[in-house]
Amino acid sequence: MTPTHYAISSTFILGLTGLAFHRAHLLSALLCLEAMMLSLFLALSIWSLQLGSTNFSAAPMLLLAFSACEASTGLALLVATSRTHGSDRLKSLNLLQC
Repeated sequence: MTPTHYAISSTFILGLTGLAFHRAHLLSALLCLEAMMLSLFLALSIWSLQLGSTNFSAAPMLLLAFSACEASTGLALLVATSRTHGSDRLKSLNLLQC
């Protein structure tokens, strides 16, 4: 495994473990998701550069566009929950209440 592949996979694994274990605030979960998407973008970009084919050159940009949509939706949910519940702590959110 090359150092580049090791760095990308360890970044993804660290983002995944951060998402799994540090679920106190919604903002920390969003940051972990962004770290995972960034590592996937870097891996896909390097993979398409190594292939040298133009067929896969649009895939990293498509992933980056979906990542931007995911980030904007997450921030909108963060603002909405902090306005209605007063904080972004995930334990204060109850799905059974309206």
